[in-house]
Amino acid sequence: MEQILITYYEDNAKKLHKTVDQILLKFGGLSNKDLDDFYSLANEVFVNVMKSYNGSQSFDTFLYSCLRNKIKTEVTRRNREKRGADRLSVSIDTPIGDDEDCTLGDLLADSFDMEREVFKENEECYSRKMTLYLDRLSAIQREILKLTIAGYVPSEIREELHINEKQYADCITAIHSYRNVSVLF
Repeated sequence: MEQILITYYEDNAKKLHKTVDQILLKFGGLSNKDLDDFYSLANEVFVNVMKSYNGSQSFDTFLYSCLRNKIKTEVTRRNREKRGADRLSVSIDTPIGDDEDCTLGDLLADSFDMEREVFKENEECYSRKMTLYLDRLSAIQREILKLTIAGYVPSEIREELHINEKQYADCITAIHSYRNVSVLF
């Protein structure tokens, strides 16, 4: 058993990490923090495997199957948590009541208005960050921003730009998406 321990933990647990990496290749989309979490989980599994190994099969095979099962369970648990949070989230562009022009975002008490920030009146130049943000938007998305700042409501914007509700919703989603807005932070 001591030789097994040395084999897996020499060179900063290289063999154990390599085994975990092989299993995680099937899942993908993991950050370095996730890797650290799974390496820690592998240490726990390794200790349990060492305690329960009876020699009826190769240690490598037994460890691999135990690691695979534990990692699969952990990935499933994490995905379930994410899905649960997604089901509880509500878009700030959700219409409120019978009036389709009033959204949840309109009722939030906040003085920050992203559209107004983007298109401040009488501003000759935009900051580098603002220019990056605007470059990420399509022409129609920039036009929607301008009309929103001018005080148009969604139905008027759709009529003015000759777009349907789905196209409008897609543009609003892109305008507010973290991928685009993150350059402003």
